[in-house]
Amino acid sequence: MISHGRNIQLFCANASTDLAKRIAAQLGLPLSQNEVKTFSDGEISVSLFDSVRGRDVFVVQSTNYPVNDNLMELLIMIDALKRASAGRITAIMPYFGYARQDRKAKARDPISAKLVANLLTVAGADRILTMDLHAPQIQGFFDIPVDNLQGQPLLANYFIKQFGDMSKDTVVVSPDLGSVSRSRAFAQRCNAPLAIVDKRRARANVSEVCNIIGDVRGKRCILVDDMIDTAGTICNAAKALIEIGGATEVHCCATHAVLSGEAINRFKESPMKQVVLLDTIEIPEEKMLDKFTVLSTDDIFAKAIKCIYDDQPISLIFS
Repeated sequence: MISHGRNIQLFCANASTDLAKRIAAQLGLPLSQNEVKTFSDGEISVSLFDSVRGRDVFVVQSTNYPVNDNLMELLIMIDALKRASAGRITAIMPYFGYARQDRKAKARDPISAKLVANLLTVAGADRILTMDLHAPQIQGFFDIPVDNLQGQPLLANYFIKQFGDMSKDTVVVSPDLGSVSRSRAFAQRCNAPLAIVDKRRARANVSEVCNIIGDVRGKRCILVDDMIDTAGTICNAAKALIEIGGATEVHCCATHAVLSGEAINRFKESPMKQVVLLDTIEIPEEKMLDKFTVLSTDDIFAKAIKCIYDDQPISLIFS
């Protein structure tokens, strides 16, 4: 709790209202008053009702669907804060949209993650606070500090409390080769062995499971990823673990619940027993399933805000 919060203010736009309220409660601070609305032609309007002159300001806003609207809300709010003479502006982006467009996959591709970094910097952000960037090297796209928090400890601790010792009967599984480093760190934290699902992607958002590297027969499996978008990869992997690998049950966890397209229908039909997600993206009530468990990140973000405000290293949170 921040006891000397006279110079700190916390704002939010429309994408992360619930999370922002919980972060404010953790800090023992009121959520500053503002209004974000849309004109009839689609333009976004931001109004700030509290003075921010000289203050240390934090704005909470994930850039999930509708991605462009949420991004513009954040940019316009940062601009409003800058023009209102805020002392320092930290954009808290629990989910950083466009993170998957971090390189040129083919000729004449844009690098949209770099463009977003430029937009945030030009708008007036002094620091970015986010969680589990899809590509950690995106931090290098910015000329301002970027703190990339870890969601894995929350997810790993949940399974440790649920299953206890996982060294013998549980295998942590990477759903593809790109998630191996993330899954290995998760497996080490849980003291569990690691397996890998080898897949080939025919086209965007469509994947085909080819092989399972590692022994999962008769074991409980935990699939680990940073985000679940259309759920094709994770659901195909779960099916393969049971039908090809002989696993007894499959759980999965991810930081960001994008859940677009046919994701919910795929989860309904999936043999997955449990899906553990973080609340970096607010899940609409109509998308909630009985197999979903959502863990809150408010405590981690509140501690990070306190570290930034007190000029302390963020690494203290995870030490």
